[in-house]
Formats: sequence, structure tokens, C-alpha cells
Amino acid sequence: MKKLTALTSAVLLGLAVTGSASAQDTIALAVSTLDNPFFVTLKDGAQKKADELGYKLVVLDSQNDPAKELANVEDLTVRGVKVLLINPTDSEAVGNAVAIANRNHIPVITLDRGAAKGKVVSHIASDNIAGGKMAGDFVAQKLGDGAKVIQLEGIAGTSAARERGEGFKQAITAHKFNVLASQPADFDRTKGLNVTENLLASKGDVQAIFAQNDEMALGALRAIKASNKKVLVVGFDGTDDGVKAVKGGKMAATIAQQPDLIGSLGVVTADKILKGEKVESKIPVDLKVISE
Repeated sequence: MKKLTALTSAVLLGLAVTGSASAQDTIALAVSTLDNPFFVTLKDGAQKKADELGYKLVVLDSQNDPAKELANVEDLTVRGVKVLLINPTDSEAVGNAVAIANRNHIPVITLDRGAAKGKVVSHIASDNIAGGKMAGDFVAQKLGDGAKVIQLEGIAGTSAARERGEGFKQAITAHKFNVLASQPADFDRTKGLNVTENLLASKGDVQAIFAQNDEMALGALRAIKASNKKVLVVGFDGTDDGVKAVKGGKMAATIAQQPDLIGSLGVVTADKILKGEKVESKIPVDLKVISE
């Protein structure tokens, strides 16, 4: 009986230890918004890799609100997560959230968008500058130098919007584009539609539109269709809807990222950190042009 009791105690102790280890193996992912298919795919990539490696992944949606993002990170510190993967709502504002993680000794990995402040162990993203240049080069390939173009910008303050704009600016200079307008549509499909409608009414001789993500590009396509104009549209991200529009002959091209790989690499990098392994401060993810 004593032996049975001792054995039972040992088993219970083993279960307790296992439970404790499981709690230690929690990774957090704070996403800017799950209303955008790109970030849903990023989240799915992270979840799949977390399941594969045996980690619990806690996912919180910041709803494109820096205040919500900050509250989410504060909540995560209370939960005792060991690594924070964060896709910032804003590269400047996220500094406050990063600072909280830093104070609580939680390693931070940024995904797709960088952080202007705070200590970040690793940043995993596509080369957005190169991608913006690729988009402009594609426009020049189709329309030649001096084309009349419009740019739909993403959310001001995000590194993705800034860097994609910087890359496209390089193409503007190289190909002597005539930029009729460059306005924010906040990475949003409906805003892409509305902004494009207004610009088409005032800039009727536009030849091409570069949208800094596929959601805005898809909105622009609806506006173009309603106007009965012929305008070449290039998006960015390579989302399922974006690629479908390209394959259907509606959108000329999209600069394809690999959001699932960004999410997956985030978890792989967190795994290395938890094992005490060295990780790169910047981990690039390849881009490619998908065209008709």
C-alpha cells in the first residue's frame, strides 16, 4: 500500500511538473488587426508552427488601435508569457508596449512591421523597400518611363507603409514617373475604393495605381470598374484575394509576401530564444512578383 501511495505521489508530481513546463512554454502573438487577411494568414502560420513544436500560442487582436495594443501587452505580462511576437499597429506607438515587455524581461520579436523604440531581439519581415521598387519597376516595364501614376499609401507611421513608399519613390526617380497623387487609404479595402473614386474624378488621365497592399488595390479595382476607365493596378502582399484578382486578369500584379512564413519563423525564432540559442537581429523573407 505504501509503495502504491508512493507511486501515485510520483505520478502526480510528474503531472504537476509537466503542467508547470507547459505554462512556461507559452508564446504570445499580438496582431495589429485580424480584419486583414494578410495578418490572419500570418497568425495561422504561427499557430501551425506552435502546434508542431508543442507551444501554447496566445493570440490577441489589437484592432489597429495602439491603446488596445498596449493593453494587450500589459495583459500578456500578467499571463506570464515567455516570448512576445508582435505585429505593431504603429512603429512609433508600439515603443510603449515594447518597453513594458522589456521591463518584464520578455524577449520581443517584431513581425512584418518594426518598432522605432525599445529593445527588440529580432525583426522578421520582407524587404519592403525592395518590394516598393519592384512594384515601380513592373509599372515601367508595362507602361514605360514617364507614366502617370497614383499611389495609395498604408497607415501612416507603420514601417511597412514608409518603406514601401520609399522603394516606390526610388522607382519614381529611376523611371521619371509623373505622380498625380499619393494619398493614404490605411491598408483598407473600403478606403481604397473611396480614395480611388475621388482621385479618378480629379485625375482622370492616370495610367497606373500602386497600392501598398492588396486590400487597397482591390478597393481601387472596384472604383476603376465603376468609372469604366482602364488603369493598371499593382498591389502588395500576395493575399489569396490579391492573387485571385491577378489570375483573373483584373489586377496586373501583386508583390507577394509570405505571411504564413513570417508567422512560422516568428515561432521558430522564439523557440531558439527559449533554448538559449543565438538568433539574427534581422531575418528577411523573400518577395516575388506575381503577374498575369
